[in-house]
Amino acid sequence: MPEPLRFQELVLPHLDAGYNLARWLARDEHDAEDVVQEACLRALKYEAALRPAEARPWFLTIVRHAYYDWCRRNRPAELVHDAQEELAAMADPQAIDPEQAALQRADARRLTEALATLPLAFREALILRELEELSYKEIAQVTGVPAGTVMSRLARGRALLQRALQSAPAQTA
Repeated sequence: MPEPLRFQELVLPHLDAGYNLARWLARDEHDAEDVVQEACLRALKYEAALRPAEARPWFLTIVRHAYYDWCRRNRPAELVHDAQEELAAMADPQAIDPEQAALQRADARRLTEALATLPLAFREALILRELEELSYKEIAQVTGVPAGTVMSRLARGRALLQRALQSAPAQTA
């Protein structure tokens, strides 16, 4: 039987991070709420497997799995489409750092819109690294891929993000 106090102490502090990840993956606030609710139910069910030092990546892993399960039920075409875009993006040899372009030319809205257009695997890696500040090792743990794949997805995701920012029309005040 789950221990509610342990769950509250170890998992609930990461609820915002879980919602943030789900919102970026699903690109919809209401869908993200559904995903996080399902993730919390799963986390409560399996909280006995939780090691206190790994609470954040453990919960984010559950959120990620809950999203993919939700996506298979509600948006199966998105998973296929993103996989095709990921393969096409990997063929691009130009992986340039988008940080300066984002800081110098993009406001928060353009950056959000550009990030939302990235294929799921790249969007996920960037969110976990840049917004949730997980290490490569933690991202590998959350996503279930090798650390080298994480680094590759981050580099390619940054390149795609930079291209999206450069091709988006500049907004004037």
